[in-house]
Amino acid sequence: MISDNLVSIRREIGEASRRFSRCSGDVQLLAVSKTRPIVDILTAVEYGQYRFGESYLQESIEKIRALEAYSLEWHFIGSLQSNKTRLIARHFDWVQSLDRLRYAEHLSRQRPASLSPLNVCIQVNISEEPQKAGVCLNELPSLVNEVLELPRLRLRGLMTLPARCSDFVDQCRAFHKLYLVYKELQDSGIVLDTLSMGMTNDMVAAIAEGATLVRVGTGIFGKRLSN
Repeated sequence: MISDNLVSIRREIGEASRRFSRCSGDVQLLAVSKTRPIVDILTAVEYGQYRFGESYLQESIEKIRALEAYSLEWHFIGSLQSNKTRLIARHFDWVQSLDRLRYAEHLSRQRPASLSPLNVCIQVNISEEPQKAGVCLNELPSLVNEVLELPRLRLRGLMTLPARCSDFVDQCRAFHKLYLVYKELQDSGIVLDTLSMGMTNDMVAAIAEGATLVRVGTGIFGKRLSN
């Protein structure tokens, strides 16, 4: 089933890319493997998937260590906490959920010198939901400039998780809002290449509005397992 799902998701990405005049290869797939066993990840690897997103730190460290020989790319997409940053800085290639300066400072300080700078995306609370993580738009420029000054981080772009909705037009509206901010930062001279937005149920709208990375879990692995 995982192999069939990967084929289906990749086809959907390709069809959406053509429909909305995106260049071939513009949109990358991040397989969200949180709660999934190692055997499921290995099945995805067998069918050409090498980018994986994890949220639960201890579980993910076990997976990263067990699969070290496969040279996979690991993205931390869960909530950051001060007591998590050291392990994240040592084991992950990307952090997509950065939303506070103090976490950025911890990650930069704790990133081993033997590793390349840690790739990071700033998470933006584009729907301004009070219960959701992410920086507000009015605070984003300041955080961007502060992160750019940290020597062991490489700012790659922005990430968002907008309010759930099923209407395609409304989905596009939220994603377009972040796309405009992303382009504004690029136009100001900041080098960014990653706009992480869209999941299983709103991936097409995200691609329509400029996503370069979509995060798909249930669409690949099936119904989420309890942690």
